Amino acid sequence: MIELPQPTAVLDAAVRLQGIVNQTPIHTSRTLDAQSGQHIFLKCENFQRVGAFKFRGAYNAVSQLSEAQKAAGVVTHSSGNHAQGLALAAQLLGVKATIVMPEDSPQIKKAATAGYGATIVTCPAIEREVVCRELIAEHGYTLIHPYDNPHIIAGAGTAARELLQAVGPLDLLLAPIGGGGLLSGTALAAAAVQPNCQVIGVEPAIANDAQQSWQTGQIVRLTAVPPTLADGLRTRYVGEHNLPILRQHVADILTVTEAEIVAALQFLWTRLKLVVEPSSAVALAPLLTGQIRQKGQRVGVILSGGNVDVAGLGALFTN
Repeated sequence: MIELPQPTAVLDAAVRLQGIVNQTPIHTSRTLDAQSGQHIFLKCENFQRVGAFKFRGAYNAVSQLSEAQKAAGVVTHSSGNHAQGLALAAQLLGVKATIVMPEDSPQIKKAATAGYGATIVTCPAIEREVVCRELIAEHGYTLIHPYDNPHIIAGAGTAARELLQAVGPLDLLLAPIGGGGLLSGTALAAAAVQPNCQVIGVEPAIANDAQQSWQTGQIVRLTAVPPTLADGLRTRYVGEHNLPILRQHVADILTVTEAEIVAALQFLWTRLKLVVEPSSAVALAPLLTGQIRQKGQRVGVILSGGNVDVAGLGALFTN
């Protein structure tokens, strides 16, 4: 049986990350409140180091490796944000990092990962886990999984902890979900700090493996990488550490369409002046579409990151 992180693990991670991670700003908007009918607090992890929440978990995980593991080096597979987070964490801690990235990962994320000193190995997205296993067998690297890792989960949860401690009681807390690292960490943070706050996950409708897994209690695996605009959420299944936490601590998992993601992204960029990536917009979308029916609530939203191809995504708004 796997050992699951407990809510206190988020509090421990917060101590470990103090002075290392950015305590990111919390943004409010009268326009957003009026349009949604809620009082919304946006936790802006697009202003985190490497431009995404992923640095929190990566540093928390690498910092707890043994000296032998650090000497051998670490490896992961990632479409970009975890790649950058692990690359920077490894650089700061003097550890060699090798990152397996899908060939179609955004160029901005590949360039940033290389810039932090990591070695990049590219392959078709469907083969990235196999390539990781081959590298581990050849070099003895330690796998720092993007989401199915207790230290990654606890580190990710520190963003929600900061939000909850800063703004006081919330009725709802929304976070995007791909593999489940951020959402399970967010749920643990709420359980530790504000147990009465309902945590809700949001994912693209064409990548709803997490919703199916949460509903059935069994990990549902997609047969292909989902072609969602939210490239950070193109995972095929949730992790073994993540699903039990989601089942215990998450109130619901909602889905949004690609058109709803684009509309939320455009709102964030043009009305709120927040340049975030589509995965961040996923978490806000249900509040703009009316999926959250009860109005007048205090709602937190984790904006997971801001590493975007501005020119490419900006063209979507003219269509």
